[in-house]
Amino acid sequence: MIAVEITRFGGPEVLVATERPDPQPGAGEVLIAVAAAGVNRPDVMQRRGLYPPPPGASDIPGLEVAGTVISVGPGVRDWREGDAVCALVAGGGYATRCVAPAAQCLPRPAGLDDVQAAAIPETFFTVWSNVFERGRLAAGESALFHGGAGGIGTTAIQLAVARGARVFVTAGTDEKCRACEALGAERAINYRTEDFVALVRSLTRDGVDLILDIMGASYTARNLNALAVDGRLVQIGFQSGETTASVDLRKILGRRLTITGSALRPRSVAEKGAIAAALREHVWPLIESGRVKPQVDRTFPLADAAAAHALMESSGHLGKIVLVT
Repeated sequence: MIAVEITRFGGPEVLVATERPDPQPGAGEVLIAVAAAGVNRPDVMQRRGLYPPPPGASDIPGLEVAGTVISVGPGVRDWREGDAVCALVAGGGYATRCVAPAAQCLPRPAGLDDVQAAAIPETFFTVWSNVFERGRLAAGESALFHGGAGGIGTTAIQLAVARGARVFVTAGTDEKCRACEALGAERAINYRTEDFVALVRSLTRDGVDLILDIMGASYTARNLNALAVDGRLVQIGFQSGETTASVDLRKILGRRLTITGSALRPRSVAEKGAIAAALREHVWPLIESGRVKPQVDRTFPLADAAAAHALMESSGHLGKIVLVT
């Protein structure tokens, strides 16, 4: 197979296409002929040497793929050769062949092609598990999503709106703000020119019920100030590079706030399989009806993974970046 290797830690240029032996599915796994693979921030972090793959995972980057099942391992009964699927993986996505746990595969949604399907798993698994399971966002509540124009943000906007929540987001340009509002956000805030705490508090009675943060410690104090009583801050990233925050505990006690968070990649196959089952039940109908749609900014050939990473690091994209084989 053709795969993209991280030849050394560094900039996008360290990503090089090479030949590797085809992987073989083990018990409970399927082998997928990859048609498309999503590009995500954790891939960039892995390339820089800041996010090593978990034990036993492939050293090849790539956390989500779409394509066709070409063989199944022992014990697999839900999938067979020829099935069109998308899958969440712990690594190995930047390749023409990829092994995935059967439990982490989902049928390609009706009406979507492989490029669109490849843009689903990493962001939809992350948003569902953090916003609706861990964060318990309910209809009638309000949410603030930082990084509204990225893959996580565009997914969170659509799912939250479809499930009856009020949505506010931050983004880095006026153009991105308008795009977020077109997806359903009630108000998109340009974080470079506007104060998201003041605006959120002026647009709600007492702040938002939930904040999904990808930035890190530099946002923590402001996030707490933007939360309503019984609000929940869900931390899923550190794009600012800051991981240590000073917190006024009186705010947490006085306003009954919750701070939580999670990382998806290290979780067990059983846990990810449970998320996949929830997505199939609650989210696949929204996708297949057209109410929710993965947002793909542009595609690159697999061999041009370096160019895809350069675009991601420039933050010049809206939605997802996808590699095609």
